[in-house]
Amino acid sequence: MFENIEFLNKELFWFLLLLPIAIAWYVLKHNKQSAELKISSLEGFKTTSSFWSKFKHVLFALRILALALLITALARPRTVDVSTKTKTTKGIDIVMAIDVSASMLAKDLRPNRLEALKEVAADFIDGRPNDRIGLVEYAGEAYTKTPITTDKSIVQRSLRDIKYNTIIEGGTAIGMGLATSVNRLKDSRAKSKVIILLTDGVNNSGFIDPKIASELAVEYGIKVYTIGLGTNGMALSPRSINPNGTFRYSRQQVEIDEKLLEEIADATGGQYFRATNNQKLAEIYKEINKLEKTEIEEKKYYNYDEKYRPLVLLAGLLLLIEIILRNTIFKSFV
Repeated sequence: MFENIEFLNKELFWFLLLLPIAIAWYVLKHNKQSAELKISSLEGFKTTSSFWSKFKHVLFALRILALALLITALARPRTVDVSTKTKTTKGIDIVMAIDVSASMLAKDLRPNRLEALKEVAADFIDGRPNDRIGLVEYAGEAYTKTPITTDKSIVQRSLRDIKYNTIIEGGTAIGMGLATSVNRLKDSRAKSKVIILLTDGVNNSGFIDPKIASELAVEYGIKVYTIGLGTNGMALSPRSINPNGTFRYSRQQVEIDEKLLEEIADATGGQYFRATNNQKLAEIYKEINKLEKTEIEEKKYYNYDEKYRPLVLLAGLLLLIEIILRNTIFKSFV
């Protein structure tokens, strides 16, 4: 009943403190108005209690209740219905460039690097409802998995479909992955354009130098966040393929060109991060999510519904009942 009710003049509730004083005064006055007769014995007197003489206190109770209702009405109770309309004023276009080389199947992250990345990236996409997002895959070469779009269901489906395959040439072409991502964003009219480039290796393939690709990003006003994925030291990584098509694993040294990734991030105004486990990877994407905020214009509409009228009417009704009773039934008692 009182949900979402606010009082405009809360300070008027202090007047409720007068009611206990009025009650105390009434009790004191009533006791003084009672006449006393001292006799030696009550034997021979038949004692009776008058119902009407006690019921007359209802008149005072009605008046007190009416005053309480009037004070509450003066405090201006009302409900507030707030409707919100949001409008994106500065959208961000984001391309996630994902390394899908065989080394992404290393098991230093659970269950492997690629699946750990997909899980974290899915949460990141869900957290950007007002932005356009695209996906780029790269290994020894690069191609666009999904152009930038606002349809998150398409992006999520494409992300789930990403897996290691032998169709893409082997190797790690960081320059190709970055250049393809830049190509997807160069014609964007968004206020902010961002590439999240993730790799677990060194640039050893492709015909585009990563530094040239980073210069293209700078030219088109694109910020690049780079992530080096892989634990420090040795990692259980694919070494060869068994006759049945499964991978044979062995412990191998993790090699990430951190200097190159730092240079790309610094040149474009982004940041470099190193993810050595699942938790760190999730924290990195949360940090990027905080750094790249989409500005949203929010308008709130307030609809006030005054609730004092029923209280005033009820108080008036109680006072009317008191007046009628005082001048009819209790006329000879009061």
